[in-house]
Amino acid sequence: MKDTQKSAKSTTAIGKTSKGFTDEERGAMKERVQELKAAARRGPRADKADGESAVLAKIAEMPEPDRAMGERLHTVIKASAPTLSSRLWYGMPAYAKDGKVVCFFQSAQKFNTRYATFGFSDKANLDEGAMWPTAFALTELTAADEARIGALVKKAVS
Repeated sequence: MKDTQKSAKSTTAIGKTSKGFTDEERGAMKERVQELKAAARRGPRADKADGESAVLAKIAEMPEPDRAMGERLHTVIKASAPTLSSRLWYGMPAYAKDGKVVCFFQSAQKFNTRYATFGFSDKANLDEGAMWPTAFALTELTAADEARIGALVKKAVS
């Protein structure tokens, strides 16, 4: 009895075609390439002020209410973990420890979503059991939300 092989033509559903990356995703990738080139030009002597000013400028470009949330998050993150350095990551404000992004803020307009996102990378020390949250949807920031974010950031860098 012969083994039959199936054709490996496509793994997409019949009648559906893949369109690849969205315009927003391509834009984020282009921003990341620009960030890497700028970092290479600055070299190893780049100071924290460069990243800080780039993040603040990116937040200033955001439409309301994301701008207000971004400014407030920046303040909370810097107060909770002053050792984190500000930098851009795929065109988003991000905060890194030893050059590795720990957390980031994504404006709702970045990928045309209905809410902004505050997220953590796999470098964040948030592991708890077999499952834990890595991103939070934000429509506004209350004092309780800020306190929770501050505590999570502290834990993430511990």
